[in-house]
Amino acid sequence: MKQNIYDILKGKFLIKDDAIKNWRFILFASFLALIMIASSHWADEKVHKIAKLNDEIKELKSQFVDARTKLQELKLESYITEKVAEKGLAPSENPPKKIRVKSQQ
Repeated sequence: MKQNIYDILKGKFLIKDDAIKNWRFILFASFLALIMIASSHWADEKVHKIAKLNDEIKELKSQFVDARTKLQELKLESYITEKVAEKGLAPSENPPKKIRVKSQQ
């Protein structure tokens, strides 16, 4: 038993006559490890990209809210009255009247 452990530590299993099957397994395990590492890196990239897009979404939402607030301020009657007063216009003092047309039958 002790001799087998020393043989493994010295690497004799890689130079024996039937070592080709050991080399094939080592290459296969290395290939799987490389695939696993690459897959992990791709997943990390996607996580970072998702986080970046979420930040961009938050920024665009805040810009939308700012623009909507500004639009509501521009639509206020007091703001419109103030802007047209600069051009010499004023709101009518007499309220509008409804015109009713009777049909001729």
